[in-house]
Amino acid sequence: MTAIEILKNMSAPALRDVLTALQAEGAGLGHFNVSDQVLLKAVVAAAAETKLPVLVGASEGERDFFGAHQLAAIVKSSRQESGLPIFLNADHTHSLEKAVEAANAGFDAVTIDFSAFPFDQNVAHTKETVQAIKAINPAILAEGEIGDIGTGSEIKETVQGGRLSTPEEARQFVEATGIDVLAPAVGNMHGMLKSMVQGKAKKHLDLERIAQIKQAAGVFLTLHGGSGTDDGHFRKAIAAGINIIHINTELRVAWRESLDESLSRDSNEVVPYKILGPVVDSVKQVVSSRLRLFHDHMATSEAVGSVA
Repeated sequence: MTAIEILKNMSAPALRDVLTALQAEGAGLGHFNVSDQVLLKAVVAAAAETKLPVLVGASEGERDFFGAHQLAAIVKSSRQESGLPIFLNADHTHSLEKAVEAANAGFDAVTIDFSAFPFDQNVAHTKETVQAIKAINPAILAEGEIGDIGTGSEIKETVQGGRLSTPEEARQFVEATGIDVLAPAVGNMHGMLKSMVQGKAKKHLDLERIAQIKQAAGVFLTLHGGSGTDDGHFRKAIAAGINIIHINTELRVAWRESLDESLSRDSNEVVPYKILGPVVDSVKQVVSSRLRLFHDHMATSEAVGSVA
């Protein structure tokens, strides 16, 4: 029985259940950021089209724009109406206050990001936040981040980040903080270079480092800054131990390009749903293609032998 079949037989699988099932099958969970209902509709439509689990993400800025409680309510409604395993993560949360807000709103996971601090301070702040959100909801998944992959899901001129995570650092961080999920720096980077948007360049990951960190940490791993990554490296990263893959900039690029086309198609059109309908479809295609790639079991299986 496949992971998807197992999940279908569960009345209301928790996010941990989904990650455990997908890991056993060698598949990854797609995480897609949203900042408005157009993007959210596209992600939900892709989940419905592919019949695959999906993790909706929203950073602090995206939550401030959408409304944390409003976003949580819509995702909950979409999950109930569709019957699909659709979950919600408070992405890149930089304060205890914002993490508590997300937990109280009903988010399934919180990415606690104090990675800009020195290691000891990162540990202390992360541990405090983990304890606070677990007191609100013991089932919520707490994610911590180490290393440097830059900031902002935007189009950039130069490469950001650079300080990669080490297996020993990962082990110490997990043991000290009690996190459920770890986000390491393994050659990934937030945002995309212009050459990546044009399809002339791709991100490449340190696959051996991923495997070593997975073994040392012993928890679920998240790949942030996935946009623009080589497809083969995605599959090999999953084989090496990555469980969640974040895609944001690719969606924003599809949103912007499709919106420009829709607006230029008829300068007299003023009906929002007629203008935005094609935008939803365009973003949905990106999400669907990524979801299928992350669940390409045959390709992932073949990649296992190529990690070392």
